[in-house]
Amino acid sequence: MFDKVLIANRGEIALRIIRSCRDLGVRTVAVYSTPDADAQFVKAADEAVHIGPGAPARSYLNIPNIIGAAVRTGAEAIHPGYGFLSEDPYFAEICADDGITFIGPPADVMENVGDKATARRLMTAAGLPLLPGTVEPVDSVDAAVAVAAEIGYPVIIKAVAGGGGRGITVVHDPKDLRDAYTATRASAQAVFKNSAVYMERYLRKTRHIEVQVVCDDFGGAVHLGERDCSVQRRHQKLIEESPSAMVSPELRHRLGEAAVAGARAVGYRGAGTVEFLLEAGDEAFWFMEMNARIQVEHPVTELVTGVDLVSEQLRVASGSPLSFKQEDIEIRGHAIECRINAEDPARGFVPTPGLLEEYRVPGGPWVRVDTDYVAGSRVSPYYDSMIGKLIVWGPDRDTCIDRALRALSEFDVRGPGVHTTVPMHQEILRHPEFRGGDIATDFLGRHFSL
Repeated sequence: MFDKVLIANRGEIALRIIRSCRDLGVRTVAVYSTPDADAQFVKAADEAVHIGPGAPARSYLNIPNIIGAAVRTGAEAIHPGYGFLSEDPYFAEICADDGITFIGPPADVMENVGDKATARRLMTAAGLPLLPGTVEPVDSVDAAVAVAAEIGYPVIIKAVAGGGGRGITVVHDPKDLRDAYTATRASAQAVFKNSAVYMERYLRKTRHIEVQVVCDDFGGAVHLGERDCSVQRRHQKLIEESPSAMVSPELRHRLGEAAVAGARAVGYRGAGTVEFLLEAGDEAFWFMEMNARIQVEHPVTELVTGVDLVSEQLRVASGSPLSFKQEDIEIRGHAIECRINAEDPARGFVPTPGLLEEYRVPGGPWVRVDTDYVAGSRVSPYYDSMIGKLIVWGPDRDTCIDRALRALSEFDVRGPGVHTTVPMHQEILRHPEFRGGDIATDFLGRHFSL
């Protein structure tokens, strides 16, 4: 195991990683920007290094400053968390060049799964089913028109280098395709520095199901069940749960087998997620993408399996084999995660940064809140608006929903101009279709005026 790990991230995930490191007896180094000087993760780490001002490009994305902090403090490894540099193969290469272990998959694997066209090609070869569409990028408007005519409308145009719900356009009418194709390429170039896009058939009512996998360097590859992430706004997740209300034990087995086959096909190491689309009411599934990082929603998997995924990342990266086998994984009960964002749903989820004059989080049995905020913290406009994650467990889904509603009612978040997604989560969890498990990616659009 490592002696010292630097965490190249901030907020709740930095604190989450520090806690697992402490459980394993690993010392930690936090890096922080000027606005984060008083953050909880900075106080919790054994050492802390200032790496720049608030703008991410000058701090949490500043590779020379982060590598310099690791070298100066003697950190043997860097955990990137999620977001920022977590899926940057160039950063992983720089770490290797400086003799620092990147806690994640090898750079070439990250490059392959980060390029959606390459990932789709590799997954097809591994036997994973793909929606009708293109494997290779669509390189002209005329080609896009021909593809759409062949697979039928609606179609979805996706950036090859996309992620996080960005670089995606759904086209319902042929007259909109040319403008949508051009706009998506331009957006992809601006955001991801890669204008390539691919196309596939768009399913109107789908479930977004993802399977957690963990792999080591000794041929070990295990899946830890699925998460249902269908409650989304603009392709960004709001609520995640495990297991999915619509996945049968037989389907779970097939999804897990496919996810492990896909992870093996790309030579994966560490914790990753293979994402699938399922059409509501059907047990067929299609590969969507693979995420080469720990994910925001990993705690729901931890609660139903009892596995500390971050600790397992650390063990695997330090050269140890997985501490469990597939037959050791048992899904127990049900877990739900609600992302508590400083946003105003009534105004299109616009971020509402500001001072948290009051910040009191729920507690009680089987309630976990991952957050880096306390009363008196300030939500910065520089970063993601998520201020915490409420994760609850219950022996069954109904109990879990009831417990989540009780916990949400205990949240007390107040500050000038600060709104949160807490009231929206309460509405969603009380909705009879959610309670009945009848959810799909269009759930919010069908039931809420957004």
